[in-house]
Amino acid sequence: MDPMAVPTEFRAFVVDKPESGFVRGVRDVPAAFLPDGDVVVRVEWSSVNFKDGLAATADGRVARTYPLIPGIDLAGTVVLSRDPDFAHGDRVIVHGYDLGTNHHGGFAEYASVPGGWVVPLPGGLSAREAMAIGTAGFTAAMSVQALIGRGLEPADGPVLVTGGTGGVGSTAISLLADRGFEVWASTGKPDQHPWLEEHGAVGFLTREECAIPGRPLEGERWAGAVDSVGQATLPYILRTLKRGSAVAACGNASGSNLETTVFPFILRGVSLLGMDSAYLPIEARRQLWGRLATDLRPRSLGERLTEVDLDGLEGALDAVRAGEARGRWLVNLGG
Repeated sequence: MDPMAVPTEFRAFVVDKPESGFVRGVRDVPAAFLPDGDVVVRVEWSSVNFKDGLAATADGRVARTYPLIPGIDLAGTVVLSRDPDFAHGDRVIVHGYDLGTNHHGGFAEYASVPGGWVVPLPGGLSAREAMAIGTAGFTAAMSVQALIGRGLEPADGPVLVTGGTGGVGSTAISLLADRGFEVWASTGKPDQHPWLEEHGAVGFLTREECAIPGRPLEGERWAGAVDSVGQATLPYILRTLKRGSAVAACGNASGSNLETTVFPFILRGVSLLGMDSAYLPIEARRQLWGRLATDLRPRSLGERLTEVDLDGLEGALDAVRAGEARGRWLVNLGG
């Protein structure tokens, strides 16, 4: 590590599993703590995602190496580059791949990453706005893009978004509503209906309505869906989708098992579209970020946010893991 690029020590939120058990917290780490990488970034903003909450718990089964700096996304400024595509002073975004799970991530003042993971910050987006979108918003945009690319139109009927108050859900609601869709939200937080209406939701289902076991096929209700909840809601969606429609599956907040039948697929021709935002190829990733700065830019970007610094991160991680967070949580590392 170039000593001119990174100070001798810098602050980071670190999780570890020594023999004494699981530990986590903010500490000063030496520059040598960072792995060798093509691009070193002075991190200005990161965000708190459900996956980060898992990485910050002993039984989360997300972290694949210890000690680890979590944080699956970041935005900031290049301070050192061995990659010809990037230079000192470039504004960039990094998310996905092994960041924050098997490679030190965004919850630190500095990060060192492969050049093939780096996205130039598009014009029209600040680093803070990029992390207001973050991995959750990017995943929502992937989901909406996939449904519309498959032919979904507002005239086809209502679209359901589960996990409505989460980062993925609330962004998906906004993106769909901005494009003229009738958006319904599923949430276990009825007191948040006014907040979801501000995002564009016009109808609501309770979490329990989506979790009740039913017949293999039920009445055709939804022209499409974005599901970030998984086990508790995806079976309901599949058996209530309209003929020929699709659900973009992008999360497993309630669990990873899926109990369904083949009937939605073979009798109604519905499709289950998997959203893998972590390993989306870099060129497609950069193109979608370009759209998020322009025609897919979420409404009220930069508003309705909760902001913490490294010292307040521990509580935010626990809240997100417990499903208590609303919308997007940002981590200010000097932005």
